[in-house]
Amino acid sequence: MIRYGEKTMNETKKLNNDSNTATPYDDVHRTMLNDCPKLIIPVVNEMFHKQHSENEKITVLNNEFFINRQGGTQAERITDTHFLIGSDRYHLECQSSVDGTIMYRMFEYDSQIAMQDGFLRKDKLIVKFPNTAVLYLRHNKNTPDYMTMEIQVPGASCSYAIPVMKVQRYSIDEIFEKKLFFLIPFHIFVYESKFREYDTNEEKLKELTLVYEEIIQKLNAYSEKHVIDEYTKLMIIDMTKKVLEHLANKYSNVKEGVGIIMGGKILDYPAKDILNRGRAEGERNHLVSIVQKKLANGQSVEKIAEDLLEEQGIIEEIVKELQRVE
Repeated sequence: MIRYGEKTMNETKKLNNDSNTATPYDDVHRTMLNDCPKLIIPVVNEMFHKQHSENEKITVLNNEFFINRQGGTQAERITDTHFLIGSDRYHLECQSSVDGTIMYRMFEYDSQIAMQDGFLRKDKLIVKFPNTAVLYLRHNKNTPDYMTMEIQVPGASCSYAIPVMKVQRYSIDEIFEKKLFFLIPFHIFVYESKFREYDTNEEKLKELTLVYEEIIQKLNAYSEKHVIDEYTKLMIIDMTKKVLEHLANKYSNVKEGVGIIMGGKILDYPAKDILNRGRAEGERNHLVSIVQKKLANGQSVEKIAEDLLEEQGIIEEIVKELQRVE
């Protein structure tokens, strides 16, 4: 067994570099959480066998930490996602491939997160580690369903399990049945091994585009039933296209074929136009919702405008709209 203190200079350098190298998939992961945080709740419930309500409050937390190194230097660590659902703290990492350094990084992240809430009780320091899991976009036969972190201290040891979610295992039907909409942008990884075949065989490519036509139909249906709102639907589509552009970068027919389904065929509007309209509508509705909550809490128009960094005139217009509805 290689202990952390016995790692070679090259291995340590790789660990440091990997910890701060964000991929486009990491960016999509973070964007989804920041812009549509409710989507993470079914994922957490699936990973940890929890039963969080979809209405529970989600608080996205700081994901940057600095670790002191020998010689007085500091190393920056950036987690993929760090958040609260209610009072339960979670740390999720998105991995595009099997990585031998992930366990070291998870411990570094978890220990820094734990120290944030650490407290002294007389002569005892108490730290609480977060619920931690890994979302693997690719996996192989050796990828476990759980990883175990064991901490050995003099005379005792403790361990905790780190669930591993394997995106490629989830079918479209299962994703929608369990409301795992957060996984849709990464579903293209299921078909990655056949990209070359899809790219050179029109019939095979049609099979793939039919999958994404089904995804669009289901997203539209769930939006019409108000399971998700229009903004969330468009965000999922936009993030799916971003993942596709990077993953299928060398396969122009795959990128174009799936891209058309995820763009131009949505309600017969050009993709960019419908996305911008939908996003503007979604952002407006989200702003109205926030203003309504702040008014209910007794905040003034001036205070709301200051908190939201919006012009006071815009907030006043929203207040008038809400009064007309009432």
